Amino acid sequence: MPNKEPESLAQLNRMMASAKPLVPGAEKAVVGEGSENADIVFIGEQPGDQEDIQGRPFVGPAGRLLRRAIHEAGIDERYIYFTNAVKHFKFEQRGKKRIHKSPTAGDIKHYRWWLEKELELIDPKLTVTLGATAARALTGKTVSVIRSRGKFRFGDRPGYITIHPSYLLRMPDKEARQKAYKDFIADLRRIRKMVA
Repeated sequence: MPNKEPESLAQLNRMMASAKPLVPGAEKAVVGEGSENADIVFIGEQPGDQEDIQGRPFVGPAGRLLRRAIHEAGIDERYIYFTNAVKHFKFEQRGKKRIHKSPTAGDIKHYRWWLEKELELIDPKLTVTLGATAARALTGKTVSVIRSRGKFRFGDRPGYITIHPSYLLRMPDKEARQKAYKDFIADLRRIRKMVA
C-alpha cells in the first residue's frame, strides 16, 4: 500500500507497475486495461505466463476465450475494464516452463487494496468476478462459484459471480465443455442486460 492516495487510475497503475512483486520471478505487475469509465469490470484470478510477459491482462488462452465469449454475448468491449485480483504472476518453474500456482489467502489480501482502489476510481455499474479467487478478493472469504453463481452484492457494489474461462480450458470432455461454454455465454448475456 503506497503512502499517497492515487487520484486517478493512471496514477494508480503507475504505482502498481512500480511495486515490488510479492512473488519472486514475476516479470512485472500486470495492471488493468480498458475504459476508465467502464460499465463492467471483469476480475480474474492473477496474470498467467503470457500476461506476465506482455504486461497486459487476459491475453493468454483463457483471456482469448473470454474475449471471444464477450463478443458472442454482444457486450461491447469499449465499455469494459479487465483486471485481476492478484497483480503478479505466481508460478513454479518446471524445466523451461512456468506453471501457474494458485494464490494463497495472504496473496489475495496483499493485493486487495489495489483492487478496491481500481473499483473506486472506475465506479462501474457491475463488477464481475471470474472464479473463486476473484470473489474471495472482494468478499474476504471463501466463495463457492457453483452455489453463488449469478447476481451477487459485493458490499454496496452490484456484482455477478461466474466461472473463470480457464475452467473451460481444463475440461477434458468435449460435450461437457461445450455445455459449460453455452452456460458461460448465458451468464454474459445476463450481465449485458444488467447494465443496459
